[in-house]
Amino acid sequence: MGAHLDRIAALPPDRRWAEVQRLILARALPFLAELRDERPVLVLDELTLVARLADCMLVLRRSDTFGVDLYAPKQGGYFMAQDDTAGHWREKSLMKAVLDVEDIPRLRAWVGQRTADLLDCGGAEFDLVRRVTRGVPVALVQEWFGLTRSDPDRLIEWSYWNQQDAFWNQPFDSVRPGIDQPAIVAARQRANVMMALYLGRLVTRRSIAIWLGRGGDDPATRVVRLAMRGRLRFDRRDALFNIGGLLIGAVETTSHAVCNALAELASDPARLAAARQAAQDARPQAIDGHVFEALRFRPAFPYFFRVCHRDTPVCAGTPFETRIPAGTTVLALTHAAMFDPAGFPDPDRFDPGRDFSDGFTFGHGHHACLGRHVAAAMVPEIVRQILRRDDLDLGAGPDFQGNPVPQRWTATRRAQGHAAMT
Repeated sequence: MGAHLDRIAALPPDRRWAEVQRLILARALPFLAELRDERPVLVLDELTLVARLADCMLVLRRSDTFGVDLYAPKQGGYFMAQDDTAGHWREKSLMKAVLDVEDIPRLRAWVGQRTADLLDCGGAEFDLVRRVTRGVPVALVQEWFGLTRSDPDRLIEWSYWNQQDAFWNQPFDSVRPGIDQPAIVAARQRANVMMALYLGRLVTRRSIAIWLGRGGDDPATRVVRLAMRGRLRFDRRDALFNIGGLLIGAVETTSHAVCNALAELASDPARLAAARQAAQDARPQAIDGHVFEALRFRPAFPYFFRVCHRDTPVCAGTPFETRIPAGTTVLALTHAAMFDPAGFPDPDRFDPGRDFSDGFTFGHGHHACLGRHVAAAMVPEIVRQILRRDDLDLGAGPDFQGNPVPQRWTATRRAQGHAAMT
């Protein structure tokens, strides 16, 4: 076996998952290549990992067989914590209509202008995460989605703790150094109490405005209108969950993706130069392939987790065929899958011209990202506006501070020259 797998095999069984997770979060592509080629199904005491494209797609596509059971304790009655239920299909369909894809060109223009405005704010040194990578999506939540009369810092806090608990505080995360799992749960619960109070007031205000004929047409108001009609088995409680989902899904994931894309582009001078050139193009979409390819190399989520509901073979028909027993937690290592030559020709080459249809930036299958069209415009546009700035020095890149998501990124202004990361 390869060097990484040999070292893992030499560890006691109860220490193997900690080392595997460390390597995954460090985005060690050589390790992922070893897994994909030599051990595409890795069975550990805590969970089972699959690393090839076909098996990752299988796990994420078969929602009846591989369910999102681990989300339910974190997200309650929200439809994304359900699999193939009537409520899931109804609310997903309604929210897709609420997030009108025809609005995306205007939304992207708004994101571009807001990013430029925030970059123009005074100060020789600033935190790119708070000001821009979180600042832009939280402004969009307030001004575009309609979560008005809100404190942006509180909105960021509510999104942050919900994302932390749902995606980075699962039972198998107990091996991560420094993690305090009960404290994260408590922080998410406190955030949700405060968020529920705010959303309750928001829904009440919008309901009154609609009754008085003064309702707007932002997504939050559209959701309240649906609940008021009482014809679609969609009530006030559903409105609260889904307006909250607009916030939780928008801020932290956008920030993480923007930071990762920028960091990956800046890690190679040729990639950065090509991306900067694309950012200057009059067509905003000229940058998109550079950003999505950077996220293939450095995804915000290197895996997605599911629980197996029935004994199921993976790597079927190959020497690696393995039957996953019901009850097993399964990690679909989508970062490894996005370097599988079966779906990504010449995978080690950075190619902004790829077809990203089989990528996992927005998930895959039944639980693919609801707001993928919003994110597919917002993330590259924020990157574009940052790369258009010759006076911006990005310094050492994002500081994760021991966390799976970026916490801070110190940027400084300079008189001239292109920004560079060291």
